[in-house]
Amino acid sequence: MTPLRHHLQVQVYYEDTDHSGVVYHANYLKYFERAREGVIGPEALVALWKEKGLGFAVYKANIDYLDGAEFGDTLDIVSTVRKDSDYRLIWQQEAWRPGAAKAAVRAEIHLVCVDRGKNLKPIPDVGIDFS
Repeated sequence: MTPLRHHLQVQVYYEDTDHSGVVYHANYLKYFERAREGVIGPEALVALWKEKGLGFAVYKANIDYLDGAEFGDTLDIVSTVRKDSDYRLIWQQEAWRPGAAKAAVRAEIHLVCVDRGKNLKPIPDVGIDFS
């Protein structure tokens, strides 16, 4: 089964760019984080933290920068997720410029679940169908 693709539109602001008007590389991590939060839902993440003391942490990130987005672009952040084990989610995420033939940035982000003491915990039910 093909994983469900989630989309988030992100406006590139001047503050997101370097001196040449191209998105500063670290800001893609912020865009991808917003997209993951959108898939899971901020309410679910807040409840998970407040009620169970659980949250997600990035364990590993592999990023390929292929084409710099620029000030004024509206990026389409495309995300898919799969549960790799009881303890890890793997997100495939891409940032697409308007009308582009290839992604500007591709990333594979590994998330784990931890408690308040930063102890590894099994991935809780967050309302995502991983089948």
